[in-house]
Amino acid sequence: MTELEVYINAYFGVQQEYVRQLAQKFTLTPLSKDAYFVESGKYCERLSFVKSGHLRVFTSHEDREITQWVSSPGEFITDLSSLIFKTPARWTIQAITGCELYTINRDNYQQIGQLIPQWQELEKLFIAKCFLALEDRVHSFLALTAEERYQRLFEHNKALFNQVPLMYLASMLGMTPETLSRIRRKNSEPDS
Repeated sequence: MTELEVYINAYFGVQQEYVRQLAQKFTLTPLSKDAYFVESGKYCERLSFVKSGHLRVFTSHEDREITQWVSSPGEFITDLSSLIFKTPARWTIQAITGCELYTINRDNYQQIGQLIPQWQELEKLFIAKCFLALEDRVHSFLALTAEERYQRLFEHNKALFNQVPLMYLASMLGMTPETLSRIRRKNSEPDS
């Protein structure tokens, strides 16, 4: 079983015959470092599962870029509103490193319902999980300190801190790079 099949099986819990059929709708595609998955204002025609590498989801505001998320192996990536509602993408998604992605285009994505009888319910679950992740992000910005946000991300995905430029992580955490450096330094000091 590929990483994609294992993830589909664990995430959606569909029967093995459907897992294989669904995985066959995806193609393994490379995305080189700095290449765009989608640019803001263009249409996102695909959904991908990250096999390897990291992608940054960001927007430009005035004279700076704001990182919304950094996608890692084992996660799906798309501009969901553009994919589902066929609207221009709000986010730019760019490879931070070279990536390998299992990708399904919009047409094949829309055919999944014919392939898997319970897809409508599974898709609702998938979108609900996306919404819950967004709720968690909003909650962390409203209720947690900068240090608590750092701790949560570090515990969830500590590899990011060695593979992704810290300025992107700082932006994603809603802090300056200097604040992130100070928090990292403080957390790496031995207790006195």
